[in-house]
Amino acid sequence: MTEFTPVASLIGGMLIGLSAVLMMLLEGRIAGISGIASRALPPWRDNAVAGRLAFIAGLVVAPFLVAAVTGAPVVQTVSSNTLLMLAAGLLVGFGSVWGGGCTSGHGVCGLSRLSRRSFVATAIFMVAGFLTVFVVRHLIGG
Repeated sequence: MTEFTPVASLIGGMLIGLSAVLMMLLEGRIAGISGIASRALPPWRDNAVAGRLAFIAGLVVAPFLVAAVTGAPVVQTVSSNTLLMLAAGLLVGFGSVWGGGCTSGHGVCGLSRLSRRSFVATAIFMVAGFLTVFVVRHLIGG
């Protein structure tokens, strides 16, 4: 089971919100990870690739910074089932393209802008997540 950490969750949520506000303020763009990642790959349509790569690098480097500052390792469990991980990655990629954005774009930025499309998208991916956890934990036995 996962342990809920309210203080860390609050700080993390505030940092996510701050980054979304800063991205909108400074770039005029929504901080959706799938959009940032896809626009970091060629063909490039503008000169903002360095900023996108820096954003992605921040996602990768952040856990190491947390570990360095706190002295505690960042614990993350990832399945060792390669086929499952491949299928999950493809489904997430397909879903973010089909849904016109990802959880961060719709769930953080879209909801805060009161976007109806984002309310529907967020409801769909939340229900899909709930069902996935139920199936994996109770029917498959993960």
